[in-house]
Amino acid sequence: MHAALRVGVGILAALQLVVGCWALFFPRNFFALPVVGMGMAYNQHLMADYGAMTLASAVVLTVAAINRRPLVVRTSLAMYLVWAVPHFVIHLQMVDRLSPATGTVLLILLGAAVLLPLTLLALSIVVERPRRDVGSVR
Repeated sequence: MHAALRVGVGILAALQLVVGCWALFFPRNFFALPVVGMGMAYNQHLMADYGAMTLASAVVLTVAAINRRPLVVRTSLAMYLVWAVPHFVIHLQMVDRLSPATGTVLLILLGAAVLLPLTLLALSIVVERPRRDVGSVR
């Protein structure tokens, strides 16, 4: 289970790294995605800030994947969820700006972006519980 936790947090870190670099270094290209721009006016400053913030979260998640201390892992997952849950809700409220197929795919992906860290958070708690010997008496 330790390996699954490390891999899961590593996947979140890698995704944040890719999205962060894309938004920071190619903001217009990133904004051009229908699920990002959603028909709104382009704002280079906002896209660059989003990219930088996303890269900062990649750093925290990478440290957690390497360090694996419970407090670091749980803090990184909480940090990610503080972003992922509102992000899902915001897109849920704006899904009518997209085609039904695109909106459905987007909500599935954003839902997974909430469920994965929640699952990892639960896993981090299970992994850290002290094991009881099968024959021990309390």
